[in-house]
Amino acid sequence: MTSHLAAVSAFAPDVAANAGTPLKPQPSPGRGSVRFDFPGVLVGTAEYGEGPTGCTVVHVPAGARTAVDARGGAVGLSGGYDFNHAICLAGGSVYGLGAAAGVGEELLARTRNRVRWDHLCLVSGAVIYDFSARDNAIHPDAELGRAALRGAVEGEFPVGRCGAGRSATAGKTDFARAEFTGQGAAFATFGEVKVLVATVVNSVGVVVDRDGSVVRGNYHAGAGERRHPSADYAAAIGGPGPATAVNGNTTLTVLVTNARLADRELTQLGRQVHSSMHRGIQPFHTETDGDVLFTMTTDAVDLTGIKPTGLGTLASEVAWDAILSSVA
Repeated sequence: MTSHLAAVSAFAPDVAANAGTPLKPQPSPGRGSVRFDFPGVLVGTAEYGEGPTGCTVVHVPAGARTAVDARGGAVGLSGGYDFNHAICLAGGSVYGLGAAAGVGEELLARTRNRVRWDHLCLVSGAVIYDFSARDNAIHPDAELGRAALRGAVEGEFPVGRCGAGRSATAGKTDFARAEFTGQGAAFATFGEVKVLVATVVNSVGVVVDRDGSVVRGNYHAGAGERRHPSADYAAAIGGPGPATAVNGNTTLTVLVTNARLADRELTQLGRQVHSSMHRGIQPFHTETDGDVLFTMTTDAVDLTGIKPTGLGTLASEVAWDAILSSVA
């Protein structure tokens, strides 16, 4: 399937979310998966093909300390806890936040409705605006969140146009030049330390490879080429009209490690990796983006032979791999 968008309005019309017909959650396998060796970390996806739109759940049953780094001018976030049992990423903009509530409800059912303080299951969520690429108001809801969690498994992270990235796009200097992206993932080990990074790329910026070439977004059909948006932004800023970048963009990222880090180190790891991602997404963290990175640790092993900054440097390369995986 071509990555170029069909002629769709940048602003979806007012269409009923479901027109009275119940939606049924469907599998969302994407074009393949990235394998990872990280016991205690499960991943599930589900979608409404009628959207299409979907959600992605990263589930850590034992729970994990979490640092949240939110940037840009249009963040859509729920929870934001410093400890989580699951992270739910979803399409549907603010209406997709209900998917995270569904994940919480499913976890509650698994505890047999026990609600003592030490039985509470914490779920944080974040959303992308994916209505630009479709002409309906269908959005992930609690039932879709529950379905994604029920399908979660260890060792496989679906990539491509699936889950929360089902209708994600990039390179929206002008929506006519945008292209579909998706969600990507990458995994690496550094001694006993494990790093899993997953990202849903729905950016105003383009996706850039390590050689500097634009590999997704800002596609000029007349020339048959993708180009860096800098020249287009310069023209928009210097011209008589307003800048043309399309509203409603966000890149969502989850980084999971087993390295035991102090709270400050965990926070800084997330900031360092999030900052590094501007190499693969240009521009990044703009006024019309709502980028969020969740950094989680299972605290399973000590960080030995490498300092936290070194871990951040290595994890930043994993993050770039994840970005490229979303459009491969």
